[in-house]
Amino acid sequence: MLSSPRLLFIAAWLALWLTGCDSGAGHAVTVEFWAMGQEGEQVKALLPEFERRHPGIRVRVQQIPWSAAHEKLLTAHAGDAMPDAFQLGNTWIPEFVALRAIEPLDQRLRGWSEAALADYFPGILATNRLAGQTFALPWYVDTRLFFYRGDLLAAAGFPEPPVTWDGWLRAMAALKAQGGGERYAILLPIDEWQLPVILALQRGATLLRDRDQYGNFRDPRFRDAFTFYLHLFARGLAPPVGNTQMANLYREFASGAFAIYVSGPWNIGEFGRRLPAALQPHWNTAPLPNFTDSLSSPAGKRVETSTVGVSLAGGASLALSRDSPRREAAWLLLEFLAEPEQQARFYQLTGDLPARQLAWNDPALIGNRHAQAFREQLRHLRATPPIPEWERIASRIAYYAELAIRQELSADEALAALDRDVDRILEKRRWLLRRGLVP
Repeated sequence: MLSSPRLLFIAAWLALWLTGCDSGAGHAVTVEFWAMGQEGEQVKALLPEFERRHPGIRVRVQQIPWSAAHEKLLTAHAGDAMPDAFQLGNTWIPEFVALRAIEPLDQRLRGWSEAALADYFPGILATNRLAGQTFALPWYVDTRLFFYRGDLLAAAGFPEPPVTWDGWLRAMAALKAQGGGERYAILLPIDEWQLPVILALQRGATLLRDRDQYGNFRDPRFRDAFTFYLHLFARGLAPPVGNTQMANLYREFASGAFAIYVSGPWNIGEFGRRLPAALQPHWNTAPLPNFTDSLSSPAGKRVETSTVGVSLAGGASLALSRDSPRREAAWLLLEFLAEPEQQARFYQLTGDLPARQLAWNDPALIGNRHAQAFREQLRHLRATPPIPEWERIASRIAYYAELAIRQELSADEALAALDRDVDRILEKRRWLLRRGLVP
């Protein structure tokens, strides 16, 4: 039996040895990272490589449902419990900038090459910048374009998708005539605001005026786009139904109840999973067209312009908490997730389209014919007004568009009411600007 002094020596030596073995873990910095939906689950597959490169940093991911994310972030900010790094929708950025919840990134981005920043799709990067400052890095992107049935278009006399709105209107009329009274050409859920706004941006409308202090929806350019949108329903090309009234849009698309649908990249995977195998070769995607008469010079001469029309700049970005004591470690995580190689791998895990153009050279994207139209569309994007009130304004656009579609209001009555509501929403913004304060 060992003597008591000998036991004490061994116990002391073991304690020192165990402490030494744990010293690395004990001194590791743990970055709290909040991510939404499936992204919060799938991003974990990227983190072992990050932690291998940075052995002194660990990342703890909290997955938050998209339905609760906005409120949870606001609650965390109010309670001084923000994560070190977090994901947020692009349209949320102005709100969190106004709350002073986000750390500006420009000083850190000085260490990047010009080529790295230029590698982002410009329209997407613009949504992350306010008042000349960059507040977040685009993580993945989405936008909206046409999903269409090529077989039905060909049967209607259009073997190739049209490239102008006039061409698409002719195709829609032919699809409607061929399908009879029970079929439509295009599905445009009437409780969505995106297409009226896209059409207005294509017409050159500004949506708001006077430093985004007032609605500008009675402007002739917005009215022209709004009238064009309403005519799609008045002519019977689109059914006057909302998302909740569609029992199963994939089944309806497969049955030919409609042949065209305006949607985003999340539906590439959904169409691949939900449409019958026999239909898989016959659906595809196409960029939104431009109005061929939308641009002219002051002298009245036509200006050459792309046949691709603008669409919305959407997606999600990554930001740093302004009050985090671990901002340096969290910035390393953002830089890692911004690498083209990581964005390409993230696409393979989630189907989310990369914000970095170099990532599109990955074979998984090059080989996806449904993604190529998105690559083209992403070069033609426009952001919504960068103000915290935009989400509320967007809901009013959808509300009054639906009333006009149902002919409960005329187009002019709907736009006048929309301007009045938006002016009320922006009342606080005007009050702050009059006092020289930043909204």
